[in-house]
Amino acid sequence: MKRYLGSSTAILASVVIFIVPFAFIMLTAAKSREESALLQFSWPTEWALWQNLVEVVQARNGMVVTAFINSTILTVASVSLIVVFSAMVGYVLERRESKWNILINLLVLSGLIIPPAVVPTIWVLQGLGLFRTLPGLILIEVAFGMSFSILLFQAFVSTIPRELDEAAIIDGAGPVTLFFRVIFPLLKSVAVTVIVVQSVVIYNDFVNPLYFLPGDENATVQLTLYNFQSQFSTQWNLLFMNILLITIPRLIMFIFFNRKIVEGMTDGAVKG
Repeated sequence: MKRYLGSSTAILASVVIFIVPFAFIMLTAAKSREESALLQFSWPTEWALWQNLVEVVQARNGMVVTAFINSTILTVASVSLIVVFSAMVGYVLERRESKWNILINLLVLSGLIIPPAVVPTIWVLQGLGLFRTLPGLILIEVAFGMSFSILLFQAFVSTIPRELDEAAIIDGAGPVTLFFRVIFPLLKSVAVTVIVVQSVVIYNDFVNPLYFLPGDENATVQLTLYNFQSQFSTQWNLLFMNILLITIPRLIMFIFFNRKIVEGMTDGAVKG
């Protein structure tokens, strides 16, 4: 009885925390401007879903479309680099023991603990000529996302027998061939976890694009929320429609890869 009570409570809490807010977003996005300004959880008296969608897409010369393109490029490039670099670092840290490992592991952990410094980072980007550029923001996202990813890959690599490395070396495989043809294919489950988690984090990032990639032509999807807010009034129907458009890609990704996320997070612990 207690088990069913706990399960029912968890389901009810999930509905309240996740489904109710999402339903409120959808209903508000389908209302007219006057009705949405009331911010009531009610059925629309006049459906304006399509009109709101068109107005959001056309706002500020199609800024939302530009933002989706920028966010897609940013997310794909950043996640690709994070997966490759983190897998390589995690493999080396696990396989090659040296006196520097403690220091390197401390630096990796510091990336999770120490908050980023905005002003010094902008100064570095300006010195490199990468401030207000998409490649500069990609490097920022890679730097901020690698610490967590390295820990995941390192834990998973520890479950792979060293005999595989030795057999590949005996067959004449070099370091690059050994990693990309023997080890990296075995990291598929944890790689999927890193891809999904980091994709959501980078796609949802609001602060880094705001600081390091200013300008309307460089806008990402999160920054488009400013389009429908002002000091004196807010177009709540368009704002919630924008939020709905931003949420749909993440929701689809979560639905398809939910099981893979759990598997990747637990494989290292279970196999270890």
